[in-house]
Amino acid sequence: MAKWGQGDPRWIVEERADATNVNNWHWTERDATSWSKRKLKEVLEGLVVEGEAGRCEIGDLKHVEGEASCNSRKGKLIFFYEWNLRLSWKGTVKESGEKHKGSVEIPNLSEENEVDDTEINVSKKKGEGDVLKDLMRTEGTTKVREALRDYLKALKTEFTLGMILPTKAPVGQEVATERKPSGSTVQDSVTPQSLDMVGVKIPTVRIHMREVFNSPADELYSIFTKKELVQKFSKCPAVIEAEKGGKLQMFEGCVSGEYTELVPSQRIVLKWRCRSWPEEHYATVALNFQDVAAQSELELECKGVPVSHEESTRQCWKKQYFEEIHVLLQQSKDNME
Repeated sequence: MAKWGQGDPRWIVEERADATNVNNWHWTERDATSWSKRKLKEVLEGLVVEGEAGRCEIGDLKHVEGEASCNSRKGKLIFFYEWNLRLSWKGTVKESGEKHKGSVEIPNLSEENEVDDTEINVSKKKGEGDVLKDLMRTEGTTKVREALRDYLKALKTEFTLGMILPTKAPVGQEVATERKPSGSTVQDSVTPQSLDMVGVKIPTVRIHMREVFNSPADELYSIFTKKELVQKFSKCPAVIEAEKGGKLQMFEGCVSGEYTELVPSQRIVLKWRCRSWPEEHYATVALNFQDVAAQSELELECKGVPVSHEESTRQCWKKQYFEEIHVLLQQSKDNME
């Protein structure tokens, strides 16, 4: 047995206050099967394919068989997935108005093949209407491949939120990241600063983001404080107790926290954490709402994010919050029209 201080540093636990998976060396695994089934339905169902021949739409995901998982080893993420999928489709021939139905089968979506090489088979029920079958084989297959890429991208970003644990960094080390605005409504940056030390003593960073929404500030405020609206944009059951000291839980427990300050239509402050962060470590999230003409601007400041989780946290807010809220607002607008 090695003497204290002389063993392989990858196995020494005093470098982390919670003594958990030091330097991400140990193998950890997270089952992504249930999450994947929901995500595949989300990205595939409702796809519209249009062309000179007519219009088709992907219907229900009739059959979904397989599994998916994500593993962390030596600080790297390794993905395993294998799916057998069958979708229904229906369409209308442009010239005749005839309606036809069929199916799309994906017998082996797996990490062993690139999406472009994945087999996609299109079939149609008996009768005429081969022009729609050809449309689905060409344009439809392209749309399906794009959707599968969206699923894999989400698997590697949304689902893996918090899987890589923070490692030891010298106290006082500075994190200075400059990001130029992309020209879109999202303007995000990290303020160069000395590392904040919040909760468990780990190096942390502050994230600052802005987003403009097509809604008044009071409506946007409600989307973060009303349970039914939170569940609509997050597409998951949620615990929302929008009062000081009230609990918050979203994305099947991946995100949890507590409301610490609420100023209706103006400001929300949260204790906020990802499930895989060190135990009892929370960031402080401040959401400030401001009306701008017929729109509203949301300013987010998130203090105390573990350094190694900076990008995944930024993507969580951008993809799982902001982009989904945009979709919800557009759906509400369409329903009113």
